[in-house]
Amino acid sequence: MINELLWVLLMLVNFAGIILAYRFFGKSGLYAWIAMAIIIANVQVLKTIPFFGLITALGNIIYGTTFLVTDILCENHSKSEAKKAVLVGFFILIIVTIIMQICLRFVPHESDFSQKALETIFGFLPRIAFASLTAYLISQFHDVWAFNLWKKLTGGRYLWFRNNMSTMVSQLIDNIIFTLIAFIGVFSFGVMFQIFITSYFMKFIVAACDTPFLYIAKWIKKRYKIK
Repeated sequence: MINELLWVLLMLVNFAGIILAYRFFGKSGLYAWIAMAIIIANVQVLKTIPFFGLITALGNIIYGTTFLVTDILCENHSKSEAKKAVLVGFFILIIVTIIMQICLRFVPHESDFSQKALETIFGFLPRIAFASLTAYLISQFHDVWAFNLWKKLTGGRYLWFRNNMSTMVSQLIDNIIFTLIAFIGVFSFGVMFQIFITSYFMKFIVAACDTPFLYIAKWIKKRYKIK
């Protein structure tokens, strides 16, 4: 059960990090979180773990928090601010991928001990980055669109409903696109299917658990008059 307990702890730490970033840095903190999350998620996803008897990849939690960030921006600020955050993540991932591919081409000195580790992590990044960028843009823009659609249809009420409806569907879209591009031909179909089912289950739980933190962010905006 150690993986399951660590997973819950990691999820709470991520949610707390978003709230603290918003409280102390406002919208800038959320933009910074998006940039950090999109990079960490693409590194963590290379690690597979057993989780409730199934196989899954890490990165689901911190990647799932990007949907919470865009929902906070949609609810507390505007649709355009949420779209800007999506594009920030898109830009950062492209730049980091290019920079690290150039770094890997440097011939290491005989005393170097990090080249193989960097190749393991970032050598696979172009494919992961392509899968992530494709899934990220489509699912995130769907999330922003769906959240605002439900906001109009409900007259700004039922925040918990709007958050979950937009995020859970967007997570499903993201999971389908990412799994097919990133893992087909890398893992067997059986392993890939387990990763798909387990990762969506994890993202579903993250989406359900992030709702209280969306309410906290809304309270923070009113309490501290974040502009």
